[in-house]
Amino acid sequence: MIQWILNLFSTSKQETNSNSMKKFLIVGLGNIGAEYVNTRHNIGFKVLDFLAKKEGIQFETVKLGALAKYSFKGRAFFLLKPNTYMNLSGKAIKYWMDQENIPLENILVITDDLNLSFGTIRIRQKGSDGGHNGLKNTNLVLNTQQYARFRFGISDEFKKGKQVDYVLGDWNDAEQAALPERLEVASEIIKSFGTAGIEITMTTYNGK
Repeated sequence: MIQWILNLFSTSKQETNSNSMKKFLIVGLGNIGAEYVNTRHNIGFKVLDFLAKKEGIQFETVKLGALAKYSFKGRAFFLLKPNTYMNLSGKAIKYWMDQENIPLENILVITDDLNLSFGTIRIRQKGSDGGHNGLKNTNLVLNTQQYARFRFGISDEFKKGKQVDYVLGDWNDAEQAALPERLEVASEIIKSFGTAGIEITMTTYNGK
């Protein structure tokens, strides 16, 4: 009887600690479907898949996307891959922000960027959409540009008029070989964002 009571209090304490964890929503932008899995435009999905595999966590199909939950150093990370397609990404982001009561300053959105050379990292606290349709919709739905974004360079090595084919094309052999190291750095950035904060993360990782 005494042990049962002790277990009850122990369980209650664990639930309280879990509920009081500082929460972060990490959103990888991409398109659903097998044809998009290895495309440059899906780097947001690829980063989250890499982290989930590394930490041994699974994505579950949820409303408006796939979600994996990960705890690290007293923080709760919600890894979200929207299933709304790129152009409607904001709908899923807003829903899960509200669902988990996660403040705007604890949101990090991961996207591809044509203006950066392959694998170059640029983290910002806020900013315009830069022509990226996923960010454009997110800005519209959230009615703000004041959220952190992590841009992953995919370069602009395409001929005139071939941008769409390039962005929705697969990584070339050289890029594919270099990706694991870049994805490792990306997973460190996510953890740093939640534990060290955006400013230290920018100082540590921008340009690397």
